[in-house]
Amino acid sequence: HNSRSKPCSCSCPSLKLREVASMYFTMVAVFLVILVVALQGSAPRQSDFPYKVPLDPQGLLELSWNVSYPEQAVHFQLLIRDLRFGLLFGMSDRGEFENADLAVLWSDGHNSYFGDAWSDAKGQLHMDSQQDYQLLGARRAPEGLYLLFRRTFSTCDPKDYLIEDGTVHLIYGILEKPVHSLQAINISALHGGLQRVQLLKPNISIPELPSDMKTMEITAPDVVIPSQETTYWCYMAELPEGFPKHHIIMYEPVVTAGNEALVHHMEVFQCAAQFDSFPHYNGPCDSKMKPDRLNYCRHVLAAWAMGAQPFYYPEEAGLAFGGPGSSRYLRLEIHYHNPLVFKGRRDSSGIRLYYTATLRPYDAGIMELGLVYTPVMAIPPGEDNFILTGYCTDKCTQLALPTAGIRIFASQLHTHLAGRKVVTVLSRNGRERQVVNADGHYSPHFQEIRMLKEVVSVFPGDELITTCTYNTEDRSKATVGGFGILEEMCVNYVHYYPQTQLELCKSAVDPGYLHRYFNLVNRFNDEEICMCPQVSVPQQFYSIPWNTFNRDVLKSLYGFAPISMHCNKSSAVRFPGEWEKQPLPSITERLREPVPRCPPAPGPQPAAPVPLNLGQLRR
Repeated sequence: HNSRSKPCSCSCPSLKLREVASMYFTMVAVFLVILVVALQGSAPRQSDFPYKVPLDPQGLLELSWNVSYPEQAVHFQLLIRDLRFGLLFGMSDRGEFENADLAVLWSDGHNSYFGDAWSDAKGQLHMDSQQDYQLLGARRAPEGLYLLFRRTFSTCDPKDYLIEDGTVHLIYGILEKPVHSLQAINISALHGGLQRVQLLKPNISIPELPSDMKTMEITAPDVVIPSQETTYWCYMAELPEGFPKHHIIMYEPVVTAGNEALVHHMEVFQCAAQFDSFPHYNGPCDSKMKPDRLNYCRHVLAAWAMGAQPFYYPEEAGLAFGGPGSSRYLRLEIHYHNPLVFKGRRDSSGIRLYYTATLRPYDAGIMELGLVYTPVMAIPPGEDNFILTGYCTDKCTQLALPTAGIRIFASQLHTHLAGRKVVTVLSRNGRERQVVNADGHYSPHFQEIRMLKEVVSVFPGDELITTCTYNTEDRSKATVGGFGILEEMCVNYVHYYPQTQLELCKSAVDPGYLHRYFNLVNRFNDEEICMCPQVSVPQQFYSIPWNTFNRDVLKSLYGFAPISMHCNKSSAVRFPGEWEKQPLPSITERLREPVPRCPPAPGPQPAAPVPLNLGQLRR
């Protein structure tokens, strides 16, 4: 057996510890890497781990991390405030404990171990033959145990999760009792949960902020968080009378101390300028008491989701608010996630806007890409990955964009509950050129405005194609497009500059072609379904018997039928031109799928856990 001694990977406090390590190593030659853990020592510096999120609703587990693009690796720091007999931490496609990639810390009551493991489709744990979660150290501090470990984005191990841009579903489980081996851990009996984050944050240099910068806090007025799992809370705020035009150049969350695990996401919307006044309101967004007029407050000024950093506008642009033609009324919406049903928690969270009266060269704009909100775009029931695509065509960008083009610097993807993936691709002359934003593990429960790694330039004649993938396996009738939560959307709100008149560039299938589809289904059906024009489109979809033929024909209809284009100005008026029965953009060359980079193989590592000296763990 080759017992190459490896250097101690935590900072060894003294030579004595090093000697102890080598003695211990000789005794236990099975374990290739032995870590002597410093039980004392202070917490690592905050600046080493700029991103932070609570994993569980009580805030007992706190994850911090940093991203190294040169190393293609993520460094994790997990603070465990109340260590019982260990924990599981890992990643899976949608937050399931089956088919998950896990780092596990466990104790048999005397000794503690750390290892890289995976769970199979039944949830049974197995030690991974390739140990890719590398333990860097562990240290006790007054607030709990810090566990430091590293993982490369891609490991080329089929049992491992590929860390990509977009949403990552993190899972955790706390071991309440000692276990004699990794295989003995029963996942179904664990106290666990999931947390969604964007792990691969863009490496953006922070722009210099002006000296005349002011701040404004749009926060909830000390509300009592309802004792139920999910609440959307709405609060109306207003700008001072005669507030002139300013540029928002940055915003960040303000979260009430102690509520970090309850405040899930927050948005500030500006109301429509067509109304002189809006009623004051402070209460649940779905309440019957909420005035209908609040539905006209839909223009996003700021959006934050758990784990998101402050949002910075590029140096040359700012988001205009205030001044003539701009409403003084703002609506704050907070999503509280309270699965432990805490009672009587008070909250004054919200968003802090940083703004300046010294206007930057460009106003930033927000443009909607994707599908029009219409029932003509539908998903049959029982589908595991049904694809719908919305187009912003060359004809529209040719007409509406300035010659010098626009620069997209951020994006917010949006679907309702059946959405699983969203991607927008820029195409030029029929060739896909670059991905604007993609999320292969998209969750409708985690929608944040994300700064892009690189600014995307869009010129007149370019096409922006947005594709959404849906799962309707749990539904028994068709899901149509629309505003309802059980209806669907496929949208990418792109943030760009300089602002143009083009506010919406979206499509839907031509209604005439859809009518022909209904006629065809009708002809092939024994039961007479009335596909007459007086029956609404949703009703026609609901009455279709979803056999393979009807599904496949709908899929191919969406793949070839002409489209109705919405190339709209801010005032919800279309640009002049012929927009009905437009041909689908043809793509002659697709982008290549990126090939994951495999890290250099560290040589054969036995599938053995790393022993840890953590002292006596709690009985």
